[in-house]
Amino acid sequence: MTLANYINDLLYRYDCVIVPNFGGFVTNKIGARVNTTTHTFYPPKKQITFNAYLQHNDGLLANYIASSKNISFEEATAFIAEEVAQWNEKLATTTVTVASVGSLSLNEAKQIIFEPNPSSNFLKESFGLAEVSTPSVERVKEVAIKSLPATTKENRKTIPLYLKRTAAAAVFVGIAYVGWNGVQNQQQQVLANQEEAVEKKIQSATFVIENPLPTINLNVSKEDRNFHIIAGAFQEEHNAENKLAELQEKGYDASIVGKNGLGLTQVAFASYVTKEEARKALEIIKESVSEDAWLLAK
Repeated sequence: MTLANYINDLLYRYDCVIVPNFGGFVTNKIGARVNTTTHTFYPPKKQITFNAYLQHNDGLLANYIASSKNISFEEATAFIAEEVAQWNEKLATTTVTVASVGSLSLNEAKQIIFEPNPSSNFLKESFGLAEVSTPSVERVKEVAIKSLPATTKENRKTIPLYLKRTAAAAVFVGIAYVGWNGVQNQQQQVLANQEEAVEKKIQSATFVIENPLPTINLNVSKEDRNFHIIAGAFQEEHNAENKLAELQEKGYDASIVGKNGLGLTQVAFASYVTKEEARKALEIIKESVSEDAWLLAK
């Protein structure tokens, strides 16, 4: 793994990751928001900034690299210094991409400018959530309804005959509906009383089975999950267990899937029944978590 990948991993767990003698990546949690112009919903996320004045080695990055690579703290510090030297050399002519964190470049004053990756979200609680856009909803215009004139002796005679018959039919239907509702309510009450009586009889009954049927054992075969997304392979067993606990803390259905041909213990983000499911999950993990993840069919 490169230095950028280790920084990428730590930003999911910590609010600040300092690269000694280079600068620090600082996160700030922001809540969900809605863009009323584009009708887009954005989930909560960690907003990332870069501070070139944070260069003191706090040990976080070096310790994580030492644990992951199974090397000493001094060797991890040397590894960081070598990568930083390559970054500084590359920044003189082009842009440096830090995994899915963002990109670094120099302005005219030779100061480092950081451009965060807008598609990345390092907030664990928002894992799997994406921005959602919805079409605008047009409001239905209200239509004014004019009230009918009051009935007087003069205009009462002008009401058409079919309107009178319609009104009479409506009254008849209403009465019939009320009567039917009364019948239904009465029937429902009778059924409820019958159900209550049956339930009391069942509760007070005692069943004695003289010749019980033999017990039936059902063997249900569990689907094998033979496709694993590997997060890393470790020579020391405790390092593999630490990685397993770290992934489970992040919410993954992680597991140890045995040792490879070199005797290294392999830890998987998750395991799947079909290759298609595993490939889809691998694409998401490689884009948002670790570019070094790979698929193992076992």
